[in-house]
Amino acid sequence: MLKIKPPRGCGYVAEAVARQIRHQLLGDDLRCHEEEHGRFSDEELADARSKIFGAAGSLKDADAA
Repeated sequence: MLKIKPPRGCGYVAEAVARQIRHQLLGDDLRCHEEEHGRFSDEELADARSKIFGAAGSLKDADAA
């Protein structure tokens, strides 16, 4: 059986598209949560940042995500 390999770089493109879709879905979920429960407090945001980036996480790190 002949196996056809996808062109090089297809895996990278697929990963980039999947990452973009995940970010869009996460943004949608966060907007829905804020519509139902109100905006996140500064304390909630700081807690989330520390869980994601560690205690030394900075706003620069959060902006990159």
